[in-house]
Amino acid sequence: MASEKRFPLAMAGLLFLLVVHGAVAQAPATDGAGPLECLLEPSMVVNVGSPVDGVLEEVTVDRGESVRKGQVVARLQSGVEAAQVKLSEARVEFGRRRLERNEALFAKQLISAQERDELATEVRLHEEELRRNQEILRQRTIVSPLDGVVLERRLAPGEFIRTDKSVVLKLARINPLHVEVIAPAALFGTVRIGATARVSLAPHIPGTYAARVVAVDRVIDAASNTWGVRLELPNPGNRIPAGIKCSVSFAK
Repeated sequence: MASEKRFPLAMAGLLFLLVVHGAVAQAPATDGAGPLECLLEPSMVVNVGSPVDGVLEEVTVDRGESVRKGQVVARLQSGVEAAQVKLSEARVEFGRRRLERNEALFAKQLISAQERDELATEVRLHEEELRRNQEILRQRTIVSPLDGVVLERRLAPGEFIRTDKSVVLKLARINPLHVEVIAPAALFGTVRIGATARVSLAPHIPGTYAARVVAVDRVIDAASNTWGVRLELPNPGNRIPAGIKCSVSFAK
């Protein structure tokens, strides 16, 4: 009787395996031969603010405009700081003239070495004060940290800037672009950093473009059974916009 009970169970297990095997055989194999979907994103996005508190005097760029690294994009009101710089410059200039006159007196032994040293030290102190005030004034000018485009302009002249939370502009670097790819787990281990691929931007832009792999995830997402790959796509002149979908084919 025990053997009769085990036989139906064995048959049921065999039928289950046959059904599963048939389902697997009918499912299309994912070998990664076809193109994979991807998305173009900026290679860097930054929020630009100020290292000091103050009132915004002007913003020299607006949304959609191109900016260069080091370009002045905004200025804070700086009348007091500019006056401090001019005062320090006057002190340095006077101190240098005074030291030059006293050099002649020292050569004739009309003043002591201690008096000469005190004058030279005073000039150096004024020079350091000038450099400090120039740095304070420089911080009232906001420059772009990258070559890119303006995504958002968030503040206008007359508004107060707080160093801890105020953002004047949001900038993006789109040369190069990042090509973000979600690849199936079956391709894991087949893509290496430095490998090249062809990126198609159709139907937005005709043609295909060469891109290079710059980052490969080392962990597979268990929920989706996928992993990520990042490629770098040159974009001279910012001709290609970020944010569009694309497809990528890896070289075999």
